[in-house]
Amino acid sequence: MRETPEELKELQALLDSSLSRSTSHLRSIINAETTLTAEQLTGVLTGMCTLALSTVTATGEPRISAVDGHFLHGRWHFGTAPGAAKARHLAARPAVSAAHMRGEDLGVFTHGTVEILNPRDGEPAADWPYLLAYFKEFYGDDSFDWDDEVVYYRLRPHWMSVYAPDIARITAASRS
Repeated sequence: MRETPEELKELQALLDSSLSRSTSHLRSIINAETTLTAEQLTGVLTGMCTLALSTVTATGEPRISAVDGHFLHGRWHFGTAPGAAKARHLAARPAVSAAHMRGEDLGVFTHGTVEILNPRDGEPAADWPYLLAYFKEFYGDDSFDWDDEVVYYRLRPHWMSVYAPDIARITAASRS
């Protein structure tokens, strides 16, 4: 877990407010007995988590693809090739939805906007050196030309919900 106490507090507030603004149907599925706290969630979402990422084309058509998601400091981070269709979509329309699912045991659903962490023609995010070190450690220092072959994003969520029907099992699995 890399989150600070303040980041955990912000994430918990997001989870609580998202659920309170959800439909009664969703609240009948996701409730205190079937969701995780911010602290539990950050303990479960370690390493690389495959995300189904949804973007939108210029004509408003949805597109979904998979990305390597890393949940760091209460936010999803992911990368793609600069020439990928999703990179063009995100540059023009940064609103996205993302889902991480582990069978029927866990579902993390997020809506928000992305920011580019390492733009080719601009200043990188202030925490880019820290994140780059994390990604190089995870993937290997020479896995990419980190300046030209990959662009990284941070998803700033405005809504997030978590479904975990067996909290004890999913949190125990993350400790083993």
